[in-house]
Amino acid sequence: GYLWHADTGCVFNSSDLNDIEYFEIYNYNKLKLFRFSSTLDKFVGYTEFGIKQATAFNNNKDIIADARARKEYICLNNIKIDYESALTKS
Repeated sequence: GYLWHADTGCVFNSSDLNDIEYFEIYNYNKLKLFRFSSTLDKFVGYTEFGIKQATAFNNNKDIIADARARKEYICLNNIKIDYESALTKS
């Protein structure tokens, strides 16, 4: 069978939203097809199919707005907790 897999994550240096990068990576059979990066503020394709998907997603304002909103919804809410926890242990 074939495996479709998506990873999301947050990279941060502080709890300031401007210092946080949110990313989504979409894979098919261990091959990276395309990703969203909040630093680039767009989707980027890595295969022929991924480039088509990234272009379509970048041209859809709702999809871009949702990806931007996930940065604040997922990263900002969790990083405040993680950042404070890391500071108390260092």
